[in-house]
Amino acid sequence: MKAFYAAEQKRHNPKAFLSSGAPQPNPEQPERVERLLTGARAAGCEILRPRDQGLGPIAAVHTPEYLDFLEHIYARWQRIAEASEEVIPNIHPLVRNGRYPASAVGQAGYHMADTACPISGETWESVCWSAWSAVDAADAVMAGDRAAYALCRPPGHHAFADVAGGFCFVNNSAVAAQRFLSSSARVVILDIDLHHGNGTQGIFYQRADVLTISIHADPVRFYPFFWGHADERGEGPGLGYNLNLPLERKSGDAEFLAALDVAFRRIRAYAPDALVVALGLDAFEGDPFGGLSVSTPGFARIGEAIAGLGLPTAIVQEGGYLCDALSDNLTSFLTGFGGAA
Repeated sequence: MKAFYAAEQKRHNPKAFLSSGAPQPNPEQPERVERLLTGARAAGCEILRPRDQGLGPIAAVHTPEYLDFLEHIYARWQRIAEASEEVIPNIHPLVRNGRYPASAVGQAGYHMADTACPISGETWESVCWSAWSAVDAADAVMAGDRAAYALCRPPGHHAFADVAGGFCFVNNSAVAAQRFLSSSARVVILDIDLHHGNGTQGIFYQRADVLTISIHADPVRFYPFFWGHADERGEGPGLGYNLNLPLERKSGDAEFLAALDVAFRRIRAYAPDALVVALGLDAFEGDPFGGLSVSTPGFARIGEAIAGLGLPTAIVQEGGYLCDALSDNLTSFLTGFGGAA
C-alpha cells in the first residue's frame, strides 16, 4: 500500500492547550509522526512524498476567508504588543452571524473553536502538506490502487469549513472526499476516531453527495460535547445522510465491531463509489485520552471488516496519541485491511 507523508508536517509543534481549564502539554506532538511512520513501514507501506497541489483542493472545502486567516494570522499576531508566542483565542462570538471582525484577536476567536490548536510560524506549511497527503492518497486510489494511506499530521476531522478546533485546521478527510467527487458520484466518510468528527459532519450536513458516519465515544460528557449525538441526521438535502453511532465510555472490540455492522448496512444502502476512512487510533484502550477500549488485535479486525466492503479506499490519519502501542495499532489496522496488497 502506498503511504503519503512530507517531512514539513513535523514543523507544527504546539506547546500547550487548556483541558478542564488547566494548561497542559499539547498531545498533538511531532513525535506522533515517527511512531506512525514506523507502523506504516511495518505494515509494508511504501512511503511517498505528496505533491504540492496548491490551494485548489483545500479551497474546495474551506472558505477563502478562513484560508486567508490561517495563512497570515501568525504574522499579524506578532505585531500585537505583548501577544502570546502562539495564536490562541481568548474571546469567541456568542453567535457567528454578526459582523466579521477586523482585528487579529477577533478573527482568532471567530475562526478557532477552542485553545487546542495554537498557530505558530510553521503551522500553515504543515497544514498544507498534511492536506496534500490526503489529496495524493485519493489520487492514487482514483488511478487504480485498491487503497492508500495518508499520514496526515496535523489531523483534520474537527475542522469545519471556516473554524479550527481539536488540534485540527484543514479537514483532510473532507478534502479527500471532495477530491473523490471529481470522478465519483457518491462518497462515504467513515470516521472511527475516539472523538466525533464534528467538523466533517458540519461540512457535509446539508449535502447528499457525501454520506458521513462517525463511531465515537458518547459526547454527552466527552469532547466535542455539542455534536455527535444519534439524533443528528443532516438537514435539507442532507437529511438522512449523516449517521452518528455513539458508544458508551470504555466500550471495547465487540461493541465497536457491532457499531461497524450498523454503519455497513447504511453504507451498502447508499451504494457509494469510494470510501474515506478517517482513522483515529485513539479509540485504543491505552491511549492517553482513555475514552474507549479497543485492543491492538481489535484494530486488525476493524481493518479487515472495512476492507470487506470492497470499496476503493483512502485511509486518512486522524487521532492517536503518544503511547507505547501507537505504531503497533497502525500496523495492526493496515495489516488487517490488506497491508502491502
